[in-house]
Amino acid sequence: MNSSPPDEVVILSTSECWALLREAAVGRLAVVVGDQPEIFPVNFLVDHGSVTFRTAEGTKLSASVGHRVGFEADGYDPHTGQAWSVMVKGKAREVKKLDEVVHALDLPLFPWHAKPKPRFVEIVADGISGRRFSVLDSPAAHTERPRVPHTAPE
Repeated sequence: MNSSPPDEVVILSTSECWALLREAAVGRLAVVVGDQPEIFPVNFLVDHGSVTFRTAEGTKLSASVGHRVGFEADGYDPHTGQAWSVMVKGKAREVKKLDEVVHALDLPLFPWHAKPKPRFVEIVADGISGRRFSVLDSPAAHTERPRVPHTAPE
């Protein structure tokens, strides 16, 4: 259990942010389509200080490639009652050079959906930030401490 005050927000270091992203399975890609924000869940990998995901032709690809995007992932540990959130900002680019495509194909990054997703998109991070905090009403906050047997004085 974390000994920090329950209302404290801890700002994460850059290395902590990347480490947490490496553990996450799903994140959210934030793009602008027309003048409206859109958010897409994507499975992804962290590769050499960037976020890589697969996609097919469509809105996600056209709204991200060549544009600045946001990417967010978060997590929660019910045993400690701690949650975290990490945000990456950067420019998205399609992986097209032969050596980069070969490298991307070797990554253990597989589409979850049955539809083929032959395109790889890399978010080249120019900023990353994150925070960790205690969840106010988490199960861990209600876990009883082991009781010490009490004996009556003789």
